[in-house]
Amino acid sequence: MDTHELDLAALRSVGIIQQKQKGLLVMRLHAVGGDLKAEQLRTIADVALRYGKGEVHLSTRQGVEIHNVRYEDLQQAKHELASAGIQMGACGPRVRIVVACPGSATCRWGLIETKEIARDLDRNYFRQETPHKFKISVTGCPNNCAKATENDAGIMGGALPVWRGETCTQCDLCVHSCPTNAIVREGDSYSLERDACILCGICIALCPTSSWTAARRGYTLFIGGTMGKRPRLGTRLLDLIGNKEELYTLIARVIGYYREHGEARERFGHMIDRLGPDKVKKEILCA
Repeated sequence: MDTHELDLAALRSVGIIQQKQKGLLVMRLHAVGGDLKAEQLRTIADVALRYGKGEVHLSTRQGVEIHNVRYEDLQQAKHELASAGIQMGACGPRVRIVVACPGSATCRWGLIETKEIARDLDRNYFRQETPHKFKISVTGCPNNCAKATENDAGIMGGALPVWRGETCTQCDLCVHSCPTNAIVREGDSYSLERDACILCGICIALCPTSSWTAARRGYTLFIGGTMGKRPRLGTRLLDLIGNKEELYTLIARVIGYYREHGEARERFGHMIDRLGPDKVKKEILCA
């Protein structure tokens, strides 16, 4: 491998990728939770105009990429992006950029704050090496806009509803709006079939008299989701984790377990299937 090839191998670790066109590179940028400031977007546009072909690609994981950058222009392009506080991304066998939906900050369905969690996890794990790529997602509710079940570690907000009949007007809006028919009316009372409830909080959000409230809110953690050639939906590790400290402890265990037991170029979900989901869940939760 010559010096140029070694340099390209090092660049891949920070998300700079050789295009199929010789001498042209893709610059993958670091945008946690899909967030960039307006002035940063102006800088990205300027760099794309000056050193690319005036185009910016938005990836399926909230990433921003500048294509068609010449190798000889790379350092200056990186310098101009860095001056606006824009870091490079990641590629290869390591933790990638954390994605997130808007969460409870602006979405009426959001049950948890998402962006602070995304920033915390990115700060702790971004670019850390793992057996294969490792993707993390934070989504505010079971609408699953940020696809928590398709990521190696997916965090989903949830709320367990409880009915308090003092203010209920028996309008049946909760019954008709529940996506899984988990709410049952019996005379003037309503009950929740817990096994059918997906913790989406729609009954809480829509109840006009606040008769449905949250008995508990928390984080549901999925592990081992992946798309690609061998797609796999994430395994539910734990429902309604009560606080961020416990959540972060579990994330640390998950990544540590993958490092210890994953084989080279083996996705986390495929490792779970090889070892057995029950075994992996037990060992992570009892660590």
